[in-house]
Amino acid sequence: MTRYVRSFVRAGERQAVLAWLSELRPLWEQRWSTLRPPPPGETQRPLLRPVWWLGSWQFACLGYYRPPGGTRDRCVRAEPFPPPLRAWVERIGAEVRSSVAPSDVPRAWAPNTCLVNLYGERLVDGRSEDRGRVGDHRDHEPGPVASVSLGARALFQFVDRRGRVSEERWLDDGSLLIFAGPRHKEQLFHRVQRVDRKGAPLPPHLDDFVTRRVNFTFRYVPEEHILSLTQLSPESSADVAHYVDLLAERSSWWFDARKEAGWEGSG
Repeated sequence: MTRYVRSFVRAGERQAVLAWLSELRPLWEQRWSTLRPPPPGETQRPLLRPVWWLGSWQFACLGYYRPPGGTRDRCVRAEPFPPPLRAWVERIGAEVRSSVAPSDVPRAWAPNTCLVNLYGERLVDGRSEDRGRVGDHRDHEPGPVASVSLGARALFQFVDRRGRVSEERWLDDGSLLIFAGPRHKEQLFHRVQRVDRKGAPLPPHLDDFVTRRVNFTFRYVPEEHILSLTQLSPESSADVAHYVDLLAERSSWWFDARKEAGWEGSG
């Protein structure tokens, strides 16, 4: 099932979220470990866009969360949601309870992780490269997925294994999309095909990226699969140490977490 709420974000919340975004310094990650060769057939590359995670961080080099086999060392405890996003979580929970079949909602389900994804143009050697799309993929976290959009509208599609469009919808500024159930979580893939170029840029304001759209994807990860820095394996710790050092420069929460873990200056 899908549920679309066109005017989900309230005016006061929007201003508070934009203020929070203006202070954000997102992270550019490499797709694979910088300490070991990429998997056969793959080459090292940066992610298409800068990101930030709340609740738990899924570092790309560790592999994304994918139960049942891909749960260990996939989700690292991250800073909590700021107040305006906590308000969203409460209303998302109400929307899920009113629109999603109970059989499609795990008993302990609650949005406890959020990917903040920036869409726009990356500036490379004086040239502008469009980064207003994301390819076919699935979100493997159990239960419903909730997507909140700010900025330019985006063409969101569900596609089959051959890339044929099954459903599509424009996601407007301030909207909420919820999807759940076997068809939309397991049988179909989803993607952002393109993002409009209309409207003023959004924060955060970066030297090498102009943001046209910010998407907040709320998902649920069982608490037992979210690890502190000290619980990571030595191999995974080595993979993310450099990123944790960068995060500690950008976030007081990460600075304290690194210090508590004894990782100060680890990168």
